[in-house]
Amino acid sequence: MNSSTSRLTTCAAVLVLCAASFTSVVFGQQQPKRFSRDTLIATAREIMETARYCALITVDSKGRTHARTMDPFPPDENMVVWFGTNSRSRKVAEIRGNRRVVLYYFDRESPAYVTISGSARLVNDPQDKARFWKDEWKAFYPDREKGYLLIAVTPKELEIVSEKKGIVGDTVRWTPPRVRFGSAPRRKLKT
Repeated sequence: MNSSTSRLTTCAAVLVLCAASFTSVVFGQQQPKRFSRDTLIATAREIMETARYCALITVDSKGRTHARTMDPFPPDENMVVWFGTNSRSRKVAEIRGNRRVVLYYFDRESPAYVTISGSARLVNDPQDKARFWKDEWKAFYPDREKGYLLIAVTPKELEIVSEKKGIVGDTVRWTPPRVRFGSAPRRKLKT
């Protein structure tokens, strides 16, 4: 083989390797999909309603986290989530000390989940307590006026994954798509 043929062979080999490398990057990995804010919120609502129960995660005065299963009401038009609870519960004391909470909904059938990071407030208004009430709770709250309290969680950020709808995290860091509240909506959210 002369040097000219050798260089041509080497160049061809380099081009084939570059093409193979490029092909696996472009075709071997899914390119990120973009979803509108409205689509992400609508899908989150579906997951939250299908899951029915969620975990409410709070932080105590020593910085320890506590999670418990809750029976929430469906999110309102602003994605605020309401719960009923015992006014003397540990979660109430923890919210009084630190309003930052996390809600976690999981639908194992899809599989899908929604995580909401937000701010909780305690509500003892009789009209709100009448509006956010389930008759199946009567046995838990014999004295609704004193023993029943509401928690309203206002979202700051929502993260969502729904395999069924193709809403998944990025391929490198597995960061799920998110929606931020309280600021101007973004045009498109990248997964």
